[in-house]
Amino acid sequence: MPKIKLTTPLNDETVENLRIGQKVLLNGVLYTGRDAAHKKMIELLDQGKPLPFEIKGQVIYYVGPSPAKPGQIIGSAGPTTSGRMDAYAPRLIALGLKGMIGKGKRSPDVVRAIRQYKSVYFAAVGGAAALISRSIKKCRVIAYPELGPEAVYELCVENFPVIVANDTLGGDLYEEGVKIYATK
Repeated sequence: MPKIKLTTPLNDETVENLRIGQKVLLNGVLYTGRDAAHKKMIELLDQGKPLPFEIKGQVIYYVGPSPAKPGQIIGSAGPTTSGRMDAYAPRLIALGLKGMIGKGKRSPDVVRAIRQYKSVYFAAVGGAAALISRSIKKCRVIAYPELGPEAVYELCVENFPVIVANDTLGGDLYEEGVKIYATK
C-alpha cells in the first residue's frame, strides 16, 4: 500500500478518504499536548476563552519531547498513550480538531466523535522516537511553558510517519488487528 502525503491543516474531504491501515506522511504544522495541557485547554473553553491555537483543521500529537541536545531541534519525540486524553478529545474534536496522533486504543466516546465530526486518529510507532524526531524541522513552545515537556509545542514536520488507526467510517485498526490474528 503506497504512503499518502498530507499537509496540515486537514479538511473534511481529506479525512473522509482515509481508511484504517493506510500509511500517511504528514507535512506542515502539528501541535503537541498531553493530559496536563488538555486539562488546561478545556479549562480555557469552560471560561469562554480562546485556545492557544486555532484548532479547526489541526492535528495534535500526544507527546512530551525530551530536551534537545546541542545542535538538535528536539530530543526524543515518541508518542504517549492516547487514553489519557480520551476525557478531553471529544470536545476538541467537536470544535474542529481533525487529527490526533498517539499510541493505543481509543475509548468508544472518542471513536463516536471521530465518526460524528469527521476526524481521524493516527498511530505513531512507539519505540521509534529518535526516528520520528528526524521528521521535526522546527519546534517552539506556544503555551504552558511551566509544564516543561508537556507544554504545547508547535512542530513543523516533513514526512512525519503515521498509520490511520481510527477512521470516519468507524474503522478501528486495533480491533481489526485482533480479529485478523484470531482467525490465523
